[in-house]
Amino acid sequence: MNLQAIVLAAISSLSFYLGDSKADPLLVAWALKVTGAFTAVLMVNIMLGKPVPFFRWSFIRMALGMKTLLRDWQVGDGREEAAVQYVIKNSPKGDVDAAIETIDEYAYQHKFLINVGDEKGELLDNAVKRVRPALVLELGAYVGYSALRIARQLPPESHLYSIEFNPENAKIARRMVEHAGLGQRVTFIDGYLGDGGKTLAALKEYIRPNALDLVFIDHDKDAYKSDLDMILDSGWLRKGSVVIADNVGFPGAPEYKSYMDSEEGKLWNTVTHKTHVEYQSVISDLVLESTFIG
Repeated sequence: MNLQAIVLAAISSLSFYLGDSKADPLLVAWALKVTGAFTAVLMVNIMLGKPVPFFRWSFIRMALGMKTLLRDWQVGDGREEAAVQYVIKNSPKGDVDAAIETIDEYAYQHKFLINVGDEKGELLDNAVKRVRPALVLELGAYVGYSALRIARQLPPESHLYSIEFNPENAKIARRMVEHAGLGQRVTFIDGYLGDGGKTLAALKEYIRPNALDLVFIDHDKDAYKSDLDMILDSGWLRKGSVVIADNVGFPGAPEYKSYMDSEEGKLWNTVTHKTHVEYQSVISDLVLESTFIG
């Protein structure tokens, strides 16, 4: 739904009252003011690059479908598939920078996406550049956006293993990464760490003890702490390994944050980045960047 459709719907609703001789003049005046104010805010929001998500239909649609999102990790309106099609159509094959920019363009101008986004993505970029990891594990691929950002910064011969709960998302992410020319640097694995050991067993074919240099967590917020426990129990981290967790502020991962706070200076050293939820500048968020002391 675009601005024109919203305005037409509002006008249509108002016409009912305006055409009714019994309509309450005060109610009509109130409706006119609300519609005018809402339309003005929508227009300003679009002119400023849509920084306020509450006035975007795609954000409202996502909120209405939250049950589906939390169950399937797709909004339910096909936006994830549409995103990869948009990137394939509008960015040159083999150009990872263009692919990332085109995903951002889609998220800003078309439909809101729940990937890490451009603002927090720079934090991820900087960590990868600094750590120069040989081996990276990602929990939560979604449409492959963060995988692109990580793989773009990896040194030669380095590799990213990305775990994705929804097989359809994993397919989309593979297509996205292949289009960007980074298919050789990324392996997507269908599953999740809490599936009874199946995914852990698959990962043990690739990840040896003390081999993980970087972990990026951006999936089910309730699973952040338990999944990190499994990674620790597997012995994959080494002294100096870095774990980055997105959305710790919003929608929030309180158990994970409490754990990192309690282990500060003992098992972990954590830097808390104050930032914003992806693709807007209103809702605050936290990204935790934690270095394993061992």
